Amino acid sequence: MTTNWAQFLASPPGQYLLAWEQRHFDALVADIFGYHALQLGLPEIDALRENRMPLRLCASDRFTVECGGAAPGTAYALRSGAVVAVRPRIAVINDFAELPFAAQSIDLIVLPHNLEFAREPHQVLREVDRVLVPEGHLIISGFNPASLWGLRQSLSRLGAPPYLPVDGQFIALSRIKDWLKLLSFEASRGRFGCYAPWANSERWLARWSFLERAGDRWWPVLGSVYLLAAVKRVRGMRVIGPVWKRREERRPALAAAASRNLTFSGEAISIRVRAPGRAANDTPDRSSGARR
Repeated sequence: MTTNWAQFLASPPGQYLLAWEQRHFDALVADIFGYHALQLGLPEIDALRENRMPLRLCASDRFTVECGGAAPGTAYALRSGAVVAVRPRIAVINDFAELPFAAQSIDLIVLPHNLEFAREPHQVLREVDRVLVPEGHLIISGFNPASLWGLRQSLSRLGAPPYLPVDGQFIALSRIKDWLKLLSFEASRGRFGCYAPWANSERWLARWSFLERAGDRWWPVLGSVYLLAAVKRVRGMRVIGPVWKRREERRPALAAAASRNLTFSGEAISIRVRAPGRAANDTPDRSSGARR
């Protein structure tokens, strides 16, 4: 059916996939706070539109072109051989394995189907770990090999036409979790979706729409697509709260202060500081006050 990623996204199954991911990306990013959010790849959806961070940027490594008469910063992508407008605030990064951002500068990063189409997915994750702040959030989406779509794609080895893009290396969710664990990420939330069987028309996909609710209840791990949210943990860091003093430490007490006059048993003793340059035996006479 399809030969590359762009053709699949323009097909009815691709639109079905984009609609499902857009809906659940909106739910995941709505309650994540910070200052800078970044989406790497898949400009066909706005995974950060429900997020409230002041700076939200989408980066794409695919074909973009500026057209005359468009608003400044508007990006255009190639879909089905035609150039169409995507949305503003999009940047072009040729290689996601070398991100042009400072270390620990991004609060949220979204990777929609990025790792399975990357030449070096491990390096992409290492770059994400570098630019994320401690306790930063990462959201990943990908195709599930253990699903009906994955089964249909495996039939292409026997001569059947491929259903999913052939230029992708689909990674199981358990493998993604192992990679994140090595980088000290902690998985927080996740879900599966797109339970409809392989179909090439919108009508048949609509007929199988009832499987979305049934799949979430009865066979959730067999969804064709997964979303995974993780948090970057830094060893040795902890949140510092208010300092609570013990009751004994809060009681008022006298504090010692330096003084030249010290009193012991009711007798005052006067202490004088010898000026520099005097001899050691040049001491005052205690009886007459004259020098010896």
